[in-house]
Amino acid sequence: MANNDSIKGKLIVFSAPSGSGKTTIVRHLLGIEKLNLDFSISATSRAPRGNEVDGKDYYFLSLHDFKNHIKNGDFLEWEEVYRDNFYGTLKSEVERIWAKGKHVIFDIDVAGGLRIKKKFPEQTLAVFVKPPSVDELKIRLKKRKTEPEDKINMRIAKASVELATAPQFDKIIKNYDLDTALEEAEKLVDEFVNKQ
Repeated sequence: MANNDSIKGKLIVFSAPSGSGKTTIVRHLLGIEKLNLDFSISATSRAPRGNEVDGKDYYFLSLHDFKNHIKNGDFLEWEEVYRDNFYGTLKSEVERIWAKGKHVIFDIDVAGGLRIKKKFPEQTLAVFVKPPSVDELKIRLKKRKTEPEDKINMRIAKASVELATAPQFDKIIKNYDLDTALEEAEKLVDEFVNKQ
């Protein structure tokens, strides 16, 4: 990846425990033309869920391919979230978006978000989306009906650890009321992408 001097766009990271509403916020921001954002599609070694589409929701890679990309240094950041369940951001994905003259918006987990902030401290706005409570998270995850109870419990256990990292982010948005959270996110991103 090019060195920091040649970086064209900005990086906007939204991280949160599963079920906090970060995906809803990111989708909202992508619909606002003046923000000039494009979505960074993450790569994963897990199988598609439900109606997920390769190249739209994720780049679905085999475990072997994912590990090869790690070996080749193709990732900006990556993490083994659960055993043999990898997620990461390909450098080529960020370059693809910058080549279009747009800013990159990420919907990624807490560890990945902090890694991007550390690599590009000046160009990155790292936002943590905080849920009303861990109990509320559990309710939201159950409503999704995308995962079995044991997976939900793993996510809840992970959420407690992730919540402790919130102070390491530039901004924290409390998603207690979605409209308020959307408005706050829009204002934050607008100020960040338009500041010289």
